[in-house]
Amino acid sequence: MSVDLAKAVGYQLQDQPVSWTKKDLLLYAVGIGAKKDDLAFVYELDKSFAAFSTYPVVLGLKGSSTDVTDFNKNVRQGETVPGLPKFDPSRIVHGSQSIESLKPLPLESGEGWKLKKRIIGIHENKSGVIVDTEALLVDGNGVPYSRMVSATFNVGGKATGEKFSKALASAPSSQPVPKDKSPDYAVSETTSEEQAIIYRLSGDFNPLHIDPRIGQRAGFGGPILHGLSTFGFAARAVLKTVGNNDSTALLAFGARFSSPVKPGDVLETSIWKMSSNTSAVVEVAFSTKNLTSGKVCLGAGMAR
Repeated sequence: MSVDLAKAVGYQLQDQPVSWTKKDLLLYAVGIGAKKDDLAFVYELDKSFAAFSTYPVVLGLKGSSTDVTDFNKNVRQGETVPGLPKFDPSRIVHGSQSIESLKPLPLESGEGWKLKKRIIGIHENKSGVIVDTEALLVDGNGVPYSRMVSATFNVGGKATGEKFSKALASAPSSQPVPKDKSPDYAVSETTSEEQAIIYRLSGDFNPLHIDPRIGQRAGFGGPILHGLSTFGFAARAVLKTVGNNDSTALLAFGARFSSPVKPGDVLETSIWKMSSNTSAVVEVAFSTKNLTSGKVCLGAGMAR
């Protein structure tokens, strides 16, 4: 297949059927570190029981499956996009993720839900190719509930060599964290040594997150935590401090993945309010640091 990056921008991927149950919502909440006092997310009989706002980010890998899936097989059999070069699946890195909540999720999906996905941007640099994918979560009537944008960095991907860059749309923009102001909130949490074992049950069965041999071969010294679990830890920190733990308060959330986290590491999310207290919608900037490694693991964080 010939390489024509411009041809790939705007390409509509096949619709992906998805589904979930109350049990899936409970499992996801625990996978992102929800605690015993987070009853609205971990207890199905609580009067405020609801889906945590970032739950839809798992659906791209979970799909409509109710059982374990073969991660490596799914990656190998991924849809071919006209115009893109063939990428090495072992060198694809999840660069960033965002989600916008358009409507509160029902507690169970029912029939007909799907992800409608398209390539909205491609950016080439000397190290590889970044592909931005938009996914709309819609119900059986086509009503959108969430909009997600993920960026994958295909390390070593060769294309035009001309630093091609084109985008039809983008993720919500972030603001730099203030350098001259202490955070309004700082939330520290210790991840469980079994955190990845729990999170993978939401649908991401990548062996890198559980098999010590694979983690060692990849240079991590063992399994690493799913980036989207760390993403969820930060979302919980923002929702609890700024949104009063109200499931409907988090309208948008996004971050860039910048370094790995190991199960058992300590995370600290620093949060700055970027808009006035009188604003109808509070704009937030945040970063999450892995206190165990000393490195920022989530950068360019935004929420509203």
